[in-house]
Amino acid sequence: MASAVMSSVRKDDFFFKNPRELFMLFSGGEVSLQKPKPDPVPEVAKETVPLTVTSSSAEDTVLTNHPSLLGKVPILGNLFDTRPANSHDVRLQISVVLMRSTFAGLDVGNLLGDLRELGQELIKNQVTLQLVSNDVDPATGSGRVSKSVTFEQWTQPRNLLIPKLFCFNLDCFVSRNFGTPGAIILHNGHKNLVLPQLNITTEFKITKAQVTMPDRRVVTFLCDSWVYASEKDKGGRIFFANKVYTPAQTPPGLRKLRKDELKELQGDGTGERKEWERIYDYDVYNDLGTPEERRPILGGSAEYPYPRRCRTGRMMNPDGVTETLPKGSLTNNYIPRDEQFDDVKKSGFLGTSLKGKKHQLIANLGSHDEDFRSFDEVRQLYVPLGQESSVQELISNQQQPFELIRQFAFASGDNKNVFKYPTPRIIAADKDAWTEDVEFGRQVLAGMNPIVIEALKTFPPYKDMAATAEMVQPHLEGLTVQEALRQNRLFVLDYRERLLGYIQRINDLKSTQAYAAWTLFFLTEEGTLKPVCIELSLPGAEGGSPKSRVFLPAKAGAAKNWGWELAKAHVLSNDASFHQVISHWLRTHAVIEPFIIATNRQLSIMHPVHKALVAHFKNTMDINQSARKSLICAQGIVEQTFTPQKYALEISSKVYAGWRFVDEALPNDLIKRGMAVPDASAPHGLRLVIDDYPYAKDGLELWAAIRGWVKEHIDLFYPDDRAVQADEELQNWWTELRTKGHADINEGWIEADSKDNLVQIVTTVAWVASCHHAAVNFGQYLYAGFMPNHPAMTRKLIPEEGTPEWEAMQQNPEKYLLSMLANAVMTKLNMTTIEILSTHSSNEEYLGERGDNWTDDERVKGVFKRFSKRVDEICNLIQGRNADPKNKNRNGPVKVPYELLYPKSGPGLTNKGVPNSISI
Repeated sequence: MASAVMSSVRKDDFFFKNPRELFMLFSGGEVSLQKPKPDPVPEVAKETVPLTVTSSSAEDTVLTNHPSLLGKVPILGNLFDTRPANSHDVRLQISVVLMRSTFAGLDVGNLLGDLRELGQELIKNQVTLQLVSNDVDPATGSGRVSKSVTFEQWTQPRNLLIPKLFCFNLDCFVSRNFGTPGAIILHNGHKNLVLPQLNITTEFKITKAQVTMPDRRVVTFLCDSWVYASEKDKGGRIFFANKVYTPAQTPPGLRKLRKDELKELQGDGTGERKEWERIYDYDVYNDLGTPEERRPILGGSAEYPYPRRCRTGRMMNPDGVTETLPKGSLTNNYIPRDEQFDDVKKSGFLGTSLKGKKHQLIANLGSHDEDFRSFDEVRQLYVPLGQESSVQELISNQQQPFELIRQFAFASGDNKNVFKYPTPRIIAADKDAWTEDVEFGRQVLAGMNPIVIEALKTFPPYKDMAATAEMVQPHLEGLTVQEALRQNRLFVLDYRERLLGYIQRINDLKSTQAYAAWTLFFLTEEGTLKPVCIELSLPGAEGGSPKSRVFLPAKAGAAKNWGWELAKAHVLSNDASFHQVISHWLRTHAVIEPFIIATNRQLSIMHPVHKALVAHFKNTMDINQSARKSLICAQGIVEQTFTPQKYALEISSKVYAGWRFVDEALPNDLIKRGMAVPDASAPHGLRLVIDDYPYAKDGLELWAAIRGWVKEHIDLFYPDDRAVQADEELQNWWTELRTKGHADINEGWIEADSKDNLVQIVTTVAWVASCHHAAVNFGQYLYAGFMPNHPAMTRKLIPEEGTPEWEAMQQNPEKYLLSMLANAVMTKLNMTTIEILSTHSSNEEYLGERGDNWTDDERVKGVFKRFSKRVDEICNLIQGRNADPKNKNRNGPVKVPYELLYPKSGPGLTNKGVPNSISI
């Protein structure tokens, strides 16, 4: 008997470390408690395949093609049958790196799956590979296809607690006229085991493949995809060489495969989607409500227009209107397998979520639906200042048994106290600076929602306004209202127009109470924004003029005006709701999902536009399906913690009716809001009306950098406008995106009929997915983690002056303000949610970064390298701006620098960093 041994010695215990030991028993080997001596390995016989197996772990045994061993192992019976068919064949050396299936998609091994694969290998249901040539086989009219090559030694050992990649080295013999391989076809011959209460899958993820040619040229293939059993992927999986081609530039042997792959991804629009499928298709949002908790169907109607989401094909409820929900709390909505979080991301997301729930649970001990009584009581939720320590950097996840444990055990940012929330930086330097009016004004330019402020064109903007010029003028540094308008020094945060139509319905719910707020700001000589007037409106009787109240700031040196402070809280509640469901959810998550679907349905993975955009789509569909389950659904977190409650998503539909793609480009958005004017002499061709507008200032640098990269990238593949117009995939993509993905919006599109327009389209999509999302997402805990600074909910209206309630408020205004806002339980639920949303994962890719082996095109890499260098320069530029004391809006009284568009970040709660994609 061969003495090849698999053992794992832990003191005197005898146990199987992994399924390979079982394999050795089945194949006639021994399992010993003694450290084995390796068998002598003779020289590899001539014309045999050197099937060496490399391992990332020194303790794992490496098997070679030792004849004395392999002759006794049935699983390797075909090992020596891969010699060339005749002397005219040539050998192509293939290297494939893959990751075996994991448990529940986490970064731990799947023992049951390993045992299932072992059994399949023993009965010769194996994994095989074929090469496809760039050249056409005259007999078939398609690319030449090689014979199948089998992955031997499949059941290699692995430590189930440490993620590991396996490398297989194979030989394939082809005729001398085969040509250069342009694709591989992978067949997973393993079969799944489906039982009533158990489904054991045999999927694996191929991360890298390459072929070494006889002349030593190396062809790599774009993989990074999960491969299910061939009973599911009946035709096998196609992976193309890591090249970039328009359809016209595609090698002849790959053209049919290119079309076939897109057809498979499109599906036929029928049936319920299964977890192993890769089909991308569209549907309306008919899964937010239930027959018991009805919500409008968003999308597909003039009344409730909306972007489309990924189709699941689940059965409809008996009402014939709503789609049935996933069965079980652990079951997710269908998305294509490769759109799901990778193992590290999934473990980290789960760990962060559990950590947030841990904070919420500890904070809720002994607390019920009570109101906070003071700001100091709110501050007790956080780890005390001075007890922080630096967060541990994750050096390599390969050394972490569970990413979820790392995330759970170590709290976000600098806080490692396992029982309390991390202290938001807004109260770290000065616990009361957030209350100042100048900070209130700064945050509309540099806070978590800096994309709503607009220049005021006329005063009054509404004929029935209660605010007058006489009320405002004393706060304008000696100017009249008309003079301030002419000098572009009046700005407005206008939620009257956006929310007034829903205020009565919201207030009828009784659990929350709200106004539609209109807030006027004045640009001071110092360059800061000063709030000078707040008008809060309720709907008028029978559709008449609204009933409005005007609040003005206290005069210099006077005591604090608590009516003004209560009015600011209502403004911020309007802003928080609009921020979460529109600036954040609608304008990034929801509008990008149709782009992801259309890109995968209509653009080959080899297409230059697909190559440019794919990194900006990573993880978005998974976080969106999760949001539909728990965040934006009926009685979800948004409805529980934000003032509009059940009307939140309905309001976003009304806003989407006015959404225009062209306005999502940052320069167009700034011009539309009156925050910038075209100026050929200014940087980037725009002059900001407020020069110290951190979001716009940093955003324009990043916009210009992205556009410069995209232009160079497009120039590589399209010599002129005619080439753009002739690209069938590109035209199908842009047509489908507009007519299916955003079918309810007929205006505000540009045609993909020129290079310049194509550059604008790709730049806008990349901007929204990266910079826009980062600007409105990663500051949520920074600014709203301390609830009084940016409250998500108001539960009371402001008492009328002269009433007993007004007098009671004046006795303890701080307590009254907090009683007007969310109670303790709702506050903690919202804090838990935004802590999760504001946290970067350990394997995040940031703007200017790409993963390994993302392309083999040296021209493409050269263009991107220049872009990466420019992003690094912008990092330094932002640091310099934050250090300049003249830029008063970049730090403010709270002494928090504006870094939400600072491109780079480490993991955790950092309040900075621009990921490539909407990944959280």
